[in-house]
Amino acid sequence: MDNTHDVDWAALERTAVAAMKKAYVPYSKFPVGAAALTADGRIVSGCNVENASYGLTLCAECAMVGDLHMSGGGLLRAFYCVDGAGNVLMPCGRCRQLLYEFRAPDMELMTTQGIKTMDQVLPDAFGPEHLEDPR
Repeated sequence: MDNTHDVDWAALERTAVAAMKKAYVPYSKFPVGAAALTADGRIVSGCNVENASYGLTLCAECAMVGDLHMSGGGLLRAFYCVDGAGNVLMPCGRCRQLLYEFRAPDMELMTTQGIKTMDQVLPDAFGPEHLEDPR
């Protein structure tokens, strides 16, 4: 199913940029903002929040998934992430896995090479379906 035409990518970009401007990045100075459209039409967002104990830093995608659950849960249908200059930023492998967990079946992501599906950016992914009891 191709939902590219009914996703307001500009609104997702604006929301990601607004989130990025709220990032707490005193150590790396690398703000990130993320935004996603849910399957029921809401937009959720998040920014990265650093910590002096670097391993405790929260990525923008983690904060966005928190917003997803705080605002009613659901699944993600379209995703957009930006760096401090507002340029498209691809999520790292860990964050792609996080997005996969909460994806709608037709989820798309804005990438540095245009719009791609979740399956294209994380092929052969491991997900909740692999933990189901095979009996």
